[in-house]
This record gives sequence, C-alpha cells and structure tokens, in this order.
Amino acid sequence: MTKTIEKPSRRSGGRAARVAMREAPLAEASRPIRAGLEGGRYKPLTDDQVQRIHSAAFQILDEIGISLAPQSGIDAMTAYGAVYSADDGRVRFPAAVIEKALGDAARDITLHARNPKHDLHPGGYRVHYGTAGAAVHLANIETGEYDESTLGDLYAAARITDQLDNVHFFQRCMVARDILDNREMDLNTIYASVNGTTKHIGTSFTEPDFARDALKMLHLMAGGEDKWRERPFVSNSNCFVVPPLKFATESCEVMEVCIKGGMPVLLLSAGQAGATGPAALAGTIAQAVAECLAGLVYVNAVKPGHPAIFGTWPFVSDLRTGAMCAGSGEQALLTAACAQMGRFYDLPTGSAGGMSDAKYPDQQAGAEHGVTNVMAGLAGLNMVYESAGMYASLLGFSLEGLIIDNDILGQCLRCVRGIEVTDEKLSIEQMKAACLNGGPGHYLGSDQTLSLMQTDYFYPDIGDRSSPKEWLERNKPVLIETAIAKKKEILGEPSLALLSPEIDAAVRAEFPIRLDTATGKLV
Repeated sequence: MTKTIEKPSRRSGGRAARVAMREAPLAEASRPIRAGLEGGRYKPLTDDQVQRIHSAAFQILDEIGISLAPQSGIDAMTAYGAVYSADDGRVRFPAAVIEKALGDAARDITLHARNPKHDLHPGGYRVHYGTAGAAVHLANIETGEYDESTLGDLYAAARITDQLDNVHFFQRCMVARDILDNREMDLNTIYASVNGTTKHIGTSFTEPDFARDALKMLHLMAGGEDKWRERPFVSNSNCFVVPPLKFATESCEVMEVCIKGGMPVLLLSAGQAGATGPAALAGTIAQAVAECLAGLVYVNAVKPGHPAIFGTWPFVSDLRTGAMCAGSGEQALLTAACAQMGRFYDLPTGSAGGMSDAKYPDQQAGAEHGVTNVMAGLAGLNMVYESAGMYASLLGFSLEGLIIDNDILGQCLRCVRGIEVTDEKLSIEQMKAACLNGGPGHYLGSDQTLSLMQTDYFYPDIGDRSSPKEWLERNKPVLIETAIAKKKEILGEPSLALLSPEIDAAVRAEFPIRLDTATGKLV
C-alpha cells in the first residue's frame, strides 16, 4: 500500500516515534484488519424468522421442486434420493435427501491461491471481500465514457486487485468483449486473471467442453494434474439455476465437469425480487435458499463432500421501473439475511455486496458500497462478492473505483473486527498516568497509544485525512485523481503474478492465448 507522507508540524509529542511505528512492518496476526476477521454481530432475522424461512425452503423443494435438470443430473440426484416426475419434468426433494446433503456437505474448505499467503478459509463467521460480476463496460473515468470492456481491462483489474490488501480474491468482474469466440474468451479470461494476480480466482464457463479445456490449461499452469488437484486455485462461479426454480441445463453440465475436475464451485442463485423472485423479501430469501439447497443435493450427489459455496445471491428491483437497484437498503438487508441463513446451515456462504447504481465513483457510490459491504461483513458473510469496483447495477466496472473501494473495505473490516474489551484496554492505568500527579493530561505519547496505533487502527491508502491547511498546501488533491495516479503507478510496473516463461510457452503452444502480458493488448 502507498505510504502516508507525514508533513512536519509544530505539534510534537511523539511524532517521530509514531512515524517509526507506522513504517515498521507488522506480523499478519497483528494487523488491525485482514482476511477472515469474524463478523456475525448483526442479525437481521430473529431465530423464529430463520426457522420459518428454513421450513418454507423445504416445503418449496418438496411440493414445487425444480425443472429442466439435465439427464445426468436427474440420474445422480434420483440415485441420491431425490424424486423425478416425468409428468411435469421436475425434480423434487424430500426433507430426508436435503438433510443427507447437509450431512455430506463440505464445511472446512480452503479456497487456494497460487501464493499460499492468500489462501482463504470460508466458514464460520469469517469474512472475505472480493470482486465478481460480468460487467460489459469499463467506466472510463479519464474520458468520461462507458467503453466496451476488453481482455486488457480484465487483466488490469486482476493486476490492481493483486496489490490491494483489502480485496481478498479476484473473481471475473468484466467480460472480454473484444474476444468473440466463447471458447477463446473462457480460456483467455483464466489466462489474464492468473497472470494478473496470485490470489484465489473465480470464473465461469460457457460450455462443458470449454471447462474441460480450461482444466487442461490449469494442469499446465499448476505443474501437473496432481498439483492442480492438491491446490486448485481457480473456482467455478456457476449460475446453476434460472430463477424461479429452474435448473440452467448447460450450466449444470459445466458444474459436473468442474466437480469431477476437482474445481470448487459457487452455487449461485441470482433471482431478482419483484421480477424472478417474489417481491416480498422473505419470499425471495426462501426461494434462494431452496434453490441453493437443491444445488447442494446436486453437488453431493455427484461427489459427496466436494467444496461448494452456498451462493444465495438475490438482487432487488426498483418496483416502479423493474430496473435492478443493487445499491439499495433492501439489497443490504437481503445480503445480510442470506449470510444468516448460511450460518444456520453452517455452510460456507457467499452473496453480493458493495454494488452501486451510480455510474462512476461519487457520493452515491461511496454510500451504497459502504452500507451494503459493512452490513454483509457485520452479518458474518464468508464471501462478499462484487464488493469492489462495480457500478451501474453491475453493468460497469471502474479500475479507479476498485482502488477507492479498497479503502472502503478497510473501514468495513475494522467495523467487522469490533471492539476488544479487556482490563488493559479499559485503560484505567493510562487515565491515572494522564490525569494524576502532574500527568500530561493527554495520551498522545503514551506507550499504549504507540503500541495500538498500528494494531488497532486502520489508515486509508488514498483517502484524505489532512487538515484544510495541509490540503491547500498539497494543491487540493481530489480523490478520483489520486485513484487515477495509483492506477497508473500499479499498471506502470510489470505484473508480479506472471507465469514462468516455460509454463507460459507451454500454455501458448496448446491454447489460443490472445493477451500480450507486456502491453495488455490483444495479439
């Protein structure tokens, strides 16, 4: 992260000591914020409401079921205990088969990264923030235009994410619209992401055969299939259902390939309240829970215990227009409630937060990103997807916004961490030293202040905390201009995540790779 430049001041006390403390590196466990901090203090649903949603989800699966499963899925799920009706083409799920899947489901999972220091351990109340989505535009702050997103833009987003402490994973956030062939797009999406970041990566596949090709490419990148299966550093974000209550046939076939190939899956149910989900928020949650429970049966019928994220991911409509309103208070409530349902089942859970309906980073975007992200974190959501850089109700992505959101996520994580109350931190001895026997009457230079200033306090990377006088002396910097400069600084250096020349050559020899990693352009 960029270091804060301290200007000399007539205020003394312990300035030199404080600066020295700020410059000293901290052990990971001593940092004020980090991946995997535990939330769960906020619960939008009462225990009775959780039970009612749970019962409704079981009733939905038993009485309505889900249609359009591929034959391979029907075979696996009925062998596992589900019931298929040829009369209406729906798979129904008795309570016993759902309970069986809940018993088989993986809970202690690891989402690996190429660099093990970025490994994630979703579950419990541990919180991780990252990107996601399929934006089709780059919000180009420097030109004021909405451009079609490219493979180079995706590569840039991965490279920037790699340098942001508070964005813990990189899931594909833009569609490479300059690659028209779907197979090439799927393969190049992985290639650009892997060469941009050593954090865990998530992506989607258009067809089952493309997923098979991608697995072969990942085996090369990992150094062999055995090494890939030991540490799969890419997961499949899979929209296995088309709400309401229909399987997405081809996506399910993709999911089966990924499961058999050792790739973790995100079971993503993305209904929209008032459109593809009931307008009642409780009904939308119940539908999403039911769909993801069906997905859990599907996964464990194919391979019991396979790592899967319970992706209850409902969105919200503006009921006046039908348009999506991703930055709304209703969205924040839905996401937090989904986190609570995931905790009820004790499953690794993911949902969407940090989206904005604003078109560029501005006051609306900051408010919407902050509210939805902090509520998700306080609710203990394990994987907060789309938490950074996402604008225009998921249609636009901003590289500068990604950088600004890193600061917002830092503030959210500090809220997630909460307040430690111990004898030492109640600070009675420090009060005595400050107030009695001629004490200084302040705590600025105390040992406790110096010891806690880095371990208990978060400092923004590009956010401005200067005084008006200092701000004027620095030529009145504007946040978005600072973010542009940070973007150019990161992208002006070579990627730190590049594959070795030998592996890169092997990948290029076998697959149609279109990205020049030196320029970020197509070749």
